[in-house]
Amino acid sequence: MPAATTRATDPIKLAWEALAMLTDPEIPVVTLRELGILRDVREGVDGLEVVITPTYNGCPAIQQIEDDVRAALAHAGIDAQVVTQLAPAWTTDWMTQAARDKLRAYGIAPPHACNTPASSGNVVHLRRRLAPAAVACPQCGSANTTETSHFGSTACKALYRCLDCLEPFDYFKPH
Repeated sequence: MPAATTRATDPIKLAWEALAMLTDPEIPVVTLRELGILRDVREGVDGLEVVITPTYNGCPAIQQIEDDVRAALAHAGIDAQVVTQLAPAWTTDWMTQAARDKLRAYGIAPPHACNTPASSGNVVHLRRRLAPAAVACPQCGSANTTETSHFGSTACKALYRCLDCLEPFDYFKPH
């Protein structure tokens, strides 16, 4: 009869629990797991590994995210390495519905789905640019909006303005 795994003896479960409430440093209402940045907790060759993928290569918040992961693990008494994995590249399709809802409630229009195909070996999948879909205002819900700058408060967001309620807002760009 196999022994039951308990909270005290399952380091992977303990690590997931320790990291559960870590939020993005730029969007503190959304957790790293909800954004899809926190990819995996696994046993590696040299011990426990926590795998993170930045929202884009060169993301200025990645160092803070790594530091926050290390601090949460240390606070829980867990010895683990943080592994930054760039491939497959992060996509907004990895965001949970909870993340999208939290972004909207926070005043950031969530990204439209880009339905990035799964990577298969060394095959590169190119996405064709389509006409942009209307971006709904997170304040009033109107689709009568316009992009005022392709870059918003961070490089992964664009700045929009609602033409009905006149409020400016960020749109989390799909990629």
